[in-house]
Amino acid sequence: MKIKKIIMDIAKRNTTFRKFARGARDRFERNKFVRIRDKTTTDNKLIYFQTFSGRSYGDSPKAIYKEMLKDDRFSDYCFVWSFLEPEKYSFLENNRNTKVISSKSEEERKYLARAGYWISNYRMLDYYWPKKDQIYVQCWHGTPLKRLGYDLVKSDNVMNSIEEIREKYRTDTERFTYFLSPSAYASDKFISAWNMKAAGKENAIIEEGYPRNDELYTATEDDIKALKREMGIDDIGNKKVILYAPTWRDNQHVSGVGYTYQLNVDFDYLREKLSDDYIILFRAHYLVANNFDFEKYKGFVYNVSDHDDVNGAFLVSDMLVTDYSSVFFDYANLRRPEIFYMYDMEEYRDSLRGFYISTDELPGPIVKNESALVDAIKSAKTTPDAKYEAFVKKYDYKDDGHAAERVIEKLFFEDSRE
Repeated sequence: MKIKKIIMDIAKRNTTFRKFARGARDRFERNKFVRIRDKTTTDNKLIYFQTFSGRSYGDSPKAIYKEMLKDDRFSDYCFVWSFLEPEKYSFLENNRNTKVISSKSEEERKYLARAGYWISNYRMLDYYWPKKDQIYVQCWHGTPLKRLGYDLVKSDNVMNSIEEIREKYRTDTERFTYFLSPSAYASDKFISAWNMKAAGKENAIIEEGYPRNDELYTATEDDIKALKREMGIDDIGNKKVILYAPTWRDNQHVSGVGYTYQLNVDFDYLREKLSDDYIILFRAHYLVANNFDFEKYKGFVYNVSDHDDVNGAFLVSDMLVTDYSSVFFDYANLRRPEIFYMYDMEEYRDSLRGFYISTDELPGPIVKNESALVDAIKSAKTTPDAKYEAFVKKYDYKDDGHAAERVIEKLFFEDSRE
């Protein structure tokens, strides 16, 4: 770990060293993978799944997989899930024809070399390249508010220059076959951010809604009760549930640990003002590596960062507090109150990322301190206003509980490869 930290510290300070080290690693790993890949026959009935580089079981790959399990047309298909901690997900092997493997392993390379389909919601590792007869489906993981890839004009990312970020996106564009999109707006931004036109890939878009949002329409009351028991909030009485889900900051990184998040919330103040009528579910972004200790706020703040699928937190909550995370696009499907706690809006907008849309479009108030946040929480309207409905109509109109079905039809049963 000490050696890794030293290397990371050097990489942060020295771009030339960072590019050389990454390039050497990627060439070595790619050559190793290609040797396996090129002597392996592709099995079109083997499907590889991964979410957030093996960190969890969720998002659109999970929704597609679960829909396939219900579909008799896939009764003779085999499904492989890759995880960084595979032992946590061994329960999946109770499902039909499902195998759980370890990410970044020799076993993963062998399955990737053979699988007819790769389905992921994040960029595959740069050294995994599919053959021409393999289908890589890039699900991505949200409608973008903040700029991505080739659309970045400035970036205070401690581990990647704009040039390096664009190279990662270019690599992904060269590899994927299809790219899922929930709306015309998202399609336009994805095509631009991944520079798809330059690669002749603008027709790779499948615009049928986000499979991951199907559950927001199909979950039952029993499902929600079970989720509350799982999260330990089934005995809170009539208190309302606030989901606080901030995104990560590109310039907060600790060598040997990863991206971190600095809590800029006075939970003592929030507890004083809100604890009689509310509890808070805190969910960190999937890239955030540091742990949070809320023992001091037991009974008021519940850390649900380790719950794999954010949909559970969506479904049990009464309102969302976020900043620049794309979760607010998805949460709007529920038509519940949203509040934007943007205490560092100017820095984030002008130095870190920049936004695609005007903050005037957001379906809820923007606040910049805890006092205003408390006021916004207490005055939140339970019925969406015209602005909120217009937002849903523009960004979520494809989400209806059946996106996974439509995506599967496009991928497997329509002649969409011409």
